[in-house]
Amino acid sequence: MSIDNSVNGTSSTTVLNSPFLKTIVRQIRGQDTYGVYRNWSDDLILKPYVVTKQKKREISIEGEVDPITQARIMAFYQAVAACIEQETGLISHVVVDLSHEGFGWILVFSGRLLLVARTVRDAHRFGFDSLEKVAEEGAKLIEKGIDLAKSFPEVGKL
Repeated sequence: MSIDNSVNGTSSTTVLNSPFLKTIVRQIRGQDTYGVYRNWSDDLILKPYVVTKQKKREISIEGEVDPITQARIMAFYQAVAACIEQETGLISHVVVDLSHEGFGWILVFSGRLLLVARTVRDAHRFGFDSLEKVAEEGAKLIEKGIDLAKSFPEVGKL
């Protein structure tokens, strides 16, 4: 039996070319206290971020958001914060506030400066169409956060 490490036909070159995807992998491995992901390929670690529209329809939004999905959301936004921090030098933090119904807020801030603010709806279905979309969305959030940090550096240092 072989294990398919590809994600919807994307190759590992996608991961190698995207600093944001590499950062997500580092965030996930950094939280892995038992070494589960030590031998996993980067593509396999990122596979849960790819959720097709058909798969999203199949995911029930009733009940609590499972801890694995919450951890996936947290790792995504921690990677955004880490990339902003690396570029600006301002320490960035992430706050995720989700209700049991899957609604809530995600905030990335530095000092008193709010770098990213996202409203979350249907957190049960968090995911993207492809790894390229994950990288694009992350890059957009990082770029906006860096622009804010550079526009108001004194607020970020408070």
